[in-house]
Amino acid sequence: MTLDDLDKTASSRLSRRERQIMDALFEAGELSAQDVRAAIPDAPGYSAVRALLAKLVEKKIVDFREDGPRYIYFPVIAQEEARTSALQKMLKTFFGGSTAAAVNALLGMNKDKLSVEEINQLQQAIDDAAKTELK
Repeated sequence: MTLDDLDKTASSRLSRRERQIMDALFEAGELSAQDVRAAIPDAPGYSAVRALLAKLVEKKIVDFREDGPRYIYFPVIAQEEARTSALQKMLKTFFGGSTAAAVNALLGMNKDKLSVEEINQLQQAIDDAAKTELK
């Protein structure tokens, strides 16, 4: 199952807390419920974290393995897949589906902070996209 599959139903949208948990799991790879609680800002109680993890397991975004008396949770989907899905949703919601509008907004925010290497990477991505479009 992919995040795109999940995005097709309203009940599958992630809450703010669920996204925080996913961020922590992506960063660490796998965590116990207590470790998740320690990793998220202004964390709710342990029982609430366990309930949120259970919801994510139910949504088939997270799975777990037993490690003695505790469960260790880990993401089922790849971080790159989640990133792509989130960006597609952001493009649609905030930029009318326009990649150029999103890139221009990002560049406007960070134009003074881009390194020569980052500028070269962006130029290469633009050149590659132009070549693909011309085919």
